[in-house]
Amino acid sequence: MSKVLLKAEGVKRAFDTPAGRFWALKGIDAEIPEGCFAILRGRSGSGKTTLMNIMNSLDDPTEGAVYIDGTDLKSLSERKREDLRRRRMGFVFQSVSLIPSLNAFQNVEFSMRMAGLRIDGKSRQRVEECLKLVGLGNRMNHMSAEMSGGEQQRVAIARALAHRPSIIFADEPTAELDSAMAARVTEVFKEMTRRENITILMTTHDVGLMGAADVIIALENGERIDG
Repeated sequence: MSKVLLKAEGVKRAFDTPAGRFWALKGIDAEIPEGCFAILRGRSGSGKTTLMNIMNSLDDPTEGAVYIDGTDLKSLSERKREDLRRRRMGFVFQSVSLIPSLNAFQNVEFSMRMAGLRIDGKSRQRVEECLKLVGLGNRMNHMSAEMSGGEQQRVAIARALAHRPSIIFADEPTAELDSAMAARVTEVFKEMTRRENITILMTTHDVGLMGAADVIIALENGERIDG
């Protein structure tokens, strides 16, 4: 059995509003093994993005804890968290946020620079490898304006993959894609777990994508409902 890479224990998150305290998460337990494709499912407002942001250390739980490789994220200084995100995590968002003045190859290469990696022949080979993995081997020199929305999203996936993170967090990456392209992106994620042994946690409300997941964490009104 694969070791548990990411673990949530009793995670609660409260927000203070003019109407009083609102509990976005109400005690979530979850385990995500190394090298698996996990889907965090739920309708808008279910708490899935809040949980993801706690699991990737961008936010803290009000109660409970999140562990990566057995280390409690709350025990890390902000500097160490930033280093963790930069070196061991990759991010894919609904808005791809490619740099418009750079082509696909340069966008992926830039992410490696941000991770503190040396840019040389080996790293450039890695950029090509990642773009080929997402099916864009013949689009490396194209600017973002010359690519479709699905192609841009796949560049964003290659960008998140290039520095060999332990885990990729993908927040609604298929929300703006048609069903065929959403399925293609999901297939890319699945292939990445097989070929790279990278763990992927993706949020979605699209029930049509559930069949690809190794682990499904379903939320409703801040509570886990599956299992």
